[in-house]
Amino acid sequence: MPLLAFSQVDVFTARPGYGNPLAVVHGAASLDGTQMQHFANWTNLSETSFLLPPDSPEADYKVRIFTPKSELPFAGHPTLGSCHAWLAAGGTPKGDGIVQECGAGLVRIRCDGTRLAFAAPDAVQGKVSPVLKARVAAALGLAEMDILAACQLSYLAPSWTGVMLKDRAAVLGLKPNFMVMGELEIGVVAPSPDGNADFEVRGFANDVGGEDPVSGSLNAGLARWLITDGFAQARYVAAQGTALGRDGRVFVDYDGRDFWIGGDSTEVISGTLAL
Repeated sequence: MPLLAFSQVDVFTARPGYGNPLAVVHGAASLDGTQMQHFANWTNLSETSFLLPPDSPEADYKVRIFTPKSELPFAGHPTLGSCHAWLAAGGTPKGDGIVQECGAGLVRIRCDGTRLAFAAPDAVQGKVSPVLKARVAAALGLAEMDILAACQLSYLAPSWTGVMLKDRAAVLGLKPNFMVMGELEIGVVAPSPDGNADFEVRGFANDVGGEDPVSGSLNAGLARWLITDGFAQARYVAAQGTALGRDGRVFVDYDGRDFWIGGDSTEVISGTLAL
C-alpha cells in the first residue's frame, strides 16, 4: 500500500487549535474520487483537500475539496490551507503569484508577508425576500426588526444569506434552531468596536455540523456586500469562531478590482498516510 504525505493545517489563525482545521493529502493523483470522498468522510472535518498536478498550464497545482458528504468546486479555508501546505512541501510558483486550479476554475493567491490571501471568485448579490427574512429570523431566534440589513451571497458553494445585527453582543448571543434552519446557510455580522477586529462574524449551516469556525467563502461574500454597500472600509479585519472558543481572523482588502481574503495558517500535524 503506497504511503502519501499528509498535513493538517489550522487556517485563519497563527495559534494552533484556534482556527479552522483542514486535512491535506499531498500527491493524491493515485486516488479516485470515491477514495477521496471516503477519506474525507473518515476525517470528519468540514473539508479535506487533495493536491494534484495541474491540468491547466497557468496553474501551479490542482486541488479537489471534499466535505464529509460531497465535493465542492471552491471553498475559502481549503484554498488558503492547501496553498500553505503546498508551499511548505516545497512547491514553487511559476510566476509572482500562485494560481490554484479547482472545480471553480483558476483562483489567484498572493503572499502578504507570511499571510496568504485569495482573490474571491465572482459572486452574485441579491435581495432577501420577506419570506426568507422571516425564516432566517425564526432560525436565529430573532424578531425581524433585529435584522438591520440582509443580502443573498451566492457563490458556487455554499450559498449564504448574510444578515447584519446591531452589535457584537447580539451576534455572540445567538442560539440558532438548526431544525428550523434546515438547508439554509446563514452568515451573521455586526460591527465590533472592541479593537481586536472591525466586525464579528458567525456562520451557521447544517452541512458543516452547525457552526463553521471560520469560513473564507462566507467572509468573501460578506466583504463584497459590506464594502459595496458602504458598511465597511476597503480594508478591515473580521473575527470569527469566538463563540466556539476559536480566535479566527480574516483580513479583507479590496483594491478596486479584487476582494482579497487573507489569513494566517499553521501546520499542526504532518506525516504519512496509508490509503
